[in-house]
Amino acid sequence: METAEFLGLIAACCTTAAFMPQVYRAWKSKSVRDISLFMYLVFLTGTILWFIYGILIHSISIILANGITSILALIIIFLKLKYR
Repeated sequence: METAEFLGLIAACCTTAAFMPQVYRAWKSKSVRDISLFMYLVFLTGTILWFIYGILIHSISIILANGITSILALIIIFLKLKYR
């Protein structure tokens, strides 16, 4: 594995892990009042586009980071709509 891709995987782990506490807290507390639906919809669009870009350039770090982060964003959006 080349150095750039290794660095990308470390960055992917950090940025993706940053969303996990928010998902966990929203799931457990059922409180999503202070979460912006619009922000998460725009964010989801961006992560999906990054995911597609990662596929096009064959970058596993971009694919993994944005694939997992998209799933986490979808969970937040689902919870936001469910617990309005």
